[in-house]
Amino acid sequence: MRYFIILLAMALSSACSMNDIETMDKATQQQFDLNDQDKDGVIMAREKCVGTVTGSDIDNYGCGTIKNINERQELKILFDNNSDYIAPQYYNQIEKIANIMTLYPSTTVTIEGHCSNKGSYELNLALSQNRAEAVTAVLADTYGIDSSRLSAIGYSFDRPVDSSGTPEAERLNRRVIAEVVSEDTIPNLKWHIYTVDEETQ
Repeated sequence: MRYFIILLAMALSSACSMNDIETMDKATQQQFDLNDQDKDGVIMAREKCVGTVTGSDIDNYGCGTIKNINERQELKILFDNNSDYIAPQYYNQIEKIANIMTLYPSTTVTIEGHCSNKGSYELNLALSQNRAEAVTAVLADTYGIDSSRLSAIGYSFDRPVDSSGTPEAERLNRRVIAEVVSEDTIPNLKWHIYTVDEETQ
C-alpha cells in the first residue's frame, strides 16, 4: 500500500510537469492596430471614420458630429482708442474664419461692431462700423475671401451684453462678432474665439 501511494504521487507530479508551457522566444503578434492615423485620439482598431477633419468634435469611433453652418464667435482683437486699425498680431483670430470660409465656399460672414456707451451715439456708430469693415478688409485683402461673401455692420451701443454700467460691463460691450452662415453642413469643430478691445468706446 505504501508503494502504491508513492507511485501515485510520482504519477501525479509527472502529469503536472507535462502541461504545455508557452515560451516567449519570439515576438508577440499584435492583433489590433493601435495607430491613430488621422490624429483624432481614436485608434485604428476602433476607428470607423478615417480622415476626420482636424479639430472636429468626435464620438468614440472617430466620427465627427455634423451640424448646420452657423458659427457666431467674438474676435479677440484689441483696438487703440478711437481707432479701427487691426495690428497683424490679431490676424490669427480672423484667419480662423477665413479657413472655414475657404473650406466651405457657400459660407458668408457678417462682421458686427459693438461699442460701449462712452461718447456720443454717432461717434460710436461710425467707430463700430469702421471696425467691422476693417475685419472684412483683412478677410478680403489678406486671405482672399471674395467681398461678395462679406458684410459689415456697426451697432454703436444699441446691443449691449451687460447694461449694468460697470467698467467690466463696458469692457464686455466693446466687441467684434463674426457670424458665419450657410445652408450646408459642417463638422462640429472645437474652436473658440473670445472678445474684444481695451479701454475705448
